Amino acid sequence: MLTCTIRSLRPHGSSSLRRGVARSAARSTSTSSPSSRTEDSSSGKGARVGGEIGRNLGRSYLYVPSTAERMLEKSLTTPSDVIIYDLEDSVPPSPADKASARARLAHFLSTRAGSLLAPERIAMRLNSNATPFFAEDILQAMRLPCVRTLVLPKVHSAQDLHHVSEEIYLAYRAHKFRSPDDPPVQLVASIESAKAMYNLGEIASWQSSWGAATGGKLVALLFAAEDYCADTGIIRTTSRQELLYTRSHIVVTAKAFGLGAIDMVCVNYKDPEYLRDECADGRRLGFTGKQAIHPIQVDTIQSTFVPTSKEILRAAKILEQMKKAHLSNRGAAGLELEGGGMEMIDAPMIKQAENVVRIARAAGLSIPDVA
Repeated sequence: MLTCTIRSLRPHGSSSLRRGVARSAARSTSTSSPSSRTEDSSSGKGARVGGEIGRNLGRSYLYVPSTAERMLEKSLTTPSDVIIYDLEDSVPPSPADKASARARLAHFLSTRAGSLLAPERIAMRLNSNATPFFAEDILQAMRLPCVRTLVLPKVHSAQDLHHVSEEIYLAYRAHKFRSPDDPPVQLVASIESAKAMYNLGEIASWQSSWGAATGGKLVALLFAAEDYCADTGIIRTTSRQELLYTRSHIVVTAKAFGLGAIDMVCVNYKDPEYLRDECADGRRLGFTGKQAIHPIQVDTIQSTFVPTSKEILRAAKILEQMKKAHLSNRGAAGLELEGGGMEMIDAPMIKQAENVVRIARAAGLSIPDVA
């Protein structure tokens, strides 16, 4: 396990000096050139999902308030793929409470050598960049090398990501909190407003002007349903019908740019059947994971955001049938259906089947031998 240590804070300097450092370094490193701006796309947009979150499956994202030592300690034993240590909504809005939570979390993450979670499972939700708490939040996060992922609330436009990226860049260059050789800081943009939905393509296609290594890398879009409903006046119901367009649009946009898509919180955490239904609904829409607000939600989320045994069997049969078809110089084959009938399978279905098998293997599920 990586031990998380706090590095000393250097003087901030004036805001004009900080902007000057960023502008000067951006020019000198020429990161705005086409070759550097497309570093992610050179290996395919899908490579973005192959970051720490991608390798960790990223099925469940459990929020842990940074307000109590007991909750922080309990997080060390949760099976959630990702733990989001929260400095935002679960912390009272007073400056004293925000500072206390920030200090408590920093102490916790820097004094748990040997028992800390793997870095790819650690995320921190900051306060919005429009709040007076953001500057200290991001400085604290950047002092902690074990924090590899930042969840950014209230991202309304690409300019919000640019603002965050500038602070990350300064933490590398001006404060020397981390080395550019470390894994890039991963960013998860929380979609919470009508303005964010209007600018969704711009947000999803964003890349740091300073490059991923020192400016951060967008890896996922996250849907904050309650904030979105408050902003738009949409009335949320158990049918979720009123959010179908929004959720589908987030998924499709995320996939278009090789990003993960994290579904909304199920607020009714004491109804396991409803949670399972909402998870299945999200997975059908194409979401890659789901947020959790209570540890009892984690097992249901993680067992739902993987292929079912029937899906795995079908995928294995498709791959085997297509293998035989290709050996016979045929581009399509027939697949017998349960209860009779035959389904025609061809190239697009191979890709779907390969995805099912890949996720199943990553989750440690067995693949049946259908040869």
